[in-house]
Amino acid sequence: MIDFDRLAGRFVAYSRIFAPIPAAVVALGSLCTPAVAAPTHYPLEIANCGQTVRFEKPPQKIVSIGQGMTEILFSLGLADKIAGTAVWVGPVLKGYEAENRKVKRLADNDPSFESVVGEQPDLVAAEFEWHVGAQGSVGKREQFAGLGINTYVSPADCVAKVNTHGGDGVRRQLFTMDLIYQEIRELSEIFDIKDRGDALIVDLKKRESRAVASIGGNIGEIPVVFWFSSKEVAGDAFIAGKNSAPAYILKTLGAKNVVTTEEEWPLVGWETIVEAYPSVIVIATMDRRRYAADDPAVKIDFLETDPVTSQLDAVKNKRFVQMDAQSMNPTIRTIDGIETLAQGIKAFGLSQ
Repeated sequence: MIDFDRLAGRFVAYSRIFAPIPAAVVALGSLCTPAVAAPTHYPLEIANCGQTVRFEKPPQKIVSIGQGMTEILFSLGLADKIAGTAVWVGPVLKGYEAENRKVKRLADNDPSFESVVGEQPDLVAAEFEWHVGAQGSVGKREQFAGLGINTYVSPADCVAKVNTHGGDGVRRQLFTMDLIYQEIRELSEIFDIKDRGDALIVDLKKRESRAVASIGGNIGEIPVVFWFSSKEVAGDAFIAGKNSAPAYILKTLGAKNVVTTEEEWPLVGWETIVEAYPSVIVIATMDRRRYAADDPAVKIDFLETDPVTSQLDAVKNKRFVQMDAQSMNPTIRTIDGIETLAQGIKAFGLSQ
């Protein structure tokens, strides 16, 4: 079994990159560095998940709903502007522990509308539309707008995705990191820090290329299943759908998803999963304990003791890859997921 859950953080703390630099160094560097990105011109209007959001100036106070959204803001050096955060499944991205301790945690899961507006933000940024959207469990965008509060929702949760039927939604097209890069660019423009956004995107793209190169080419579309959790341990499992972030990880590395539905995280019976005969089982790790199978140790115990799943070669040979749950969501950590699965494939001898 490969446990990459505690891999050392590889993200650059961009807020530190942009610390003051001695004038002499700047003078020398200006001879060979690319042109600085143009500043944002306000008022700025951005089309976001079916709405036009207008900014007269950079927001000064943010409430961030969703761990993935918060970690992007941290990576852009905006920790000092976050008044509150909510919806977390695990530890913060490595390198940002100190920043995270300073930010008020409104709730581990869904915060109340009152707790969000109580922080008096001028921007509420949400990772998922089900929190801030037409059926917002925290609040509708119109509710926030009525109080003069702007809202921004990650494009990864609304572009070619339908969230009106409950659950985790239906994704009509394969998720790609381009949606995360769009989010980084838009947030960078909103806050007038385009250089930071450009640098973050360059770093993420380089890491993805290195991970792909590390497995040496075609791996023969080996079948892989991503197991997030289950409401009951032996019951149907939340398995990554055909267009999800894990599906992008698999396509990037040349592996095959065993699920063909457009649901983001469909509930699938183990008899169906066993019939697909996955060569590798990717197991989500998280601090959250909402469902019976949130604990990865519980997942592995079930796989090894159940009379059906225990017959899989992937189980007999312990071809388990433990992956942080946030890497299975459409976030900057999807790149972590590519790196983690690539290392697992190499360790199992499945790469060239």
